[in-house]
Amino acid sequence: MVDIEPDCGRTEGGWRCTVTLRDPDSISTHDVRVSDDDAARLAAATTDGEVERLLYETFDFLLERESKEQILSAFDLSVVSRYFPEYEHEIQSRLAP
Repeated sequence: MVDIEPDCGRTEGGWRCTVTLRDPDSISTHDVRVSDDDAARLAAATTDGEVERLLYETFDFLLERESKEQILSAFDLSVVSRYFPEYEHEIQSRLAP
């Protein structure tokens, strides 16, 4: 079991987030940039809390497919769908009201 702890702050044009992943053996941190466009398209997100939920679900999605050590240490959210074409549809389903 991996604990997912996103922490996001507003920047010009989007958010910069640090996501900490903890399991009993180790901790990893990931720097993720989220553009306003990606936040709106994927999650209708406009607040830090909504973007943190988007990142929580994104990392849950990633951890279902790879280990925390395989997740890039820094990336822009838009690259996830390059590696996993089903990402956008899946994340929108997870975040649907």
